[in-house]
Amino acid sequence: MTKKLLFVTTILLVLAFVAVAADVTGKWTYEAPGRGGNPGRPTTITLKADGNKLTGSVPGFGRPGGDTPPPSEISNGKIDGNNISFEVKRTTQNGEFVTKYEGTLNGDELKLKITRPGMNGGDPTTNEVVAKRSAT
Repeated sequence: MTKKLLFVTTILLVLAFVAVAADVTGKWTYEAPGRGGNPGRPTTITLKADGNKLTGSVPGFGRPGGDTPPPSEISNGKIDGNNISFEVKRTTQNGEFVTKYEGTLNGDELKLKITRPGMNGGDPTTNEVVAKRSAT
């Protein structure tokens, strides 16, 4: 009976540990790929975990020589163990579009898959980046 109780307790503790949502709260920096062969640029996103809910913002990107738009708030942010997902909706002169982010947390690294809608009705583009937790 004691061995069975110890076994069940151990299993419950392991399951409780696995079920705890990853702490992705903080600033994460990665090199955003450039479009059309242009050089990439460092990008810092801000994330905040609240249980299984994820909020935060992604910086706006302007054209060279133009104003930089304000950061965009993330929506539909979810945390499932070490996996996260969220969307960013932006409005441009060409209309509104949604970029989807999916990621896996491993310590101070966040591997992200970023899917953007295609330009002018073309196929979506997907990039994979590794974001590092920023000290600030």
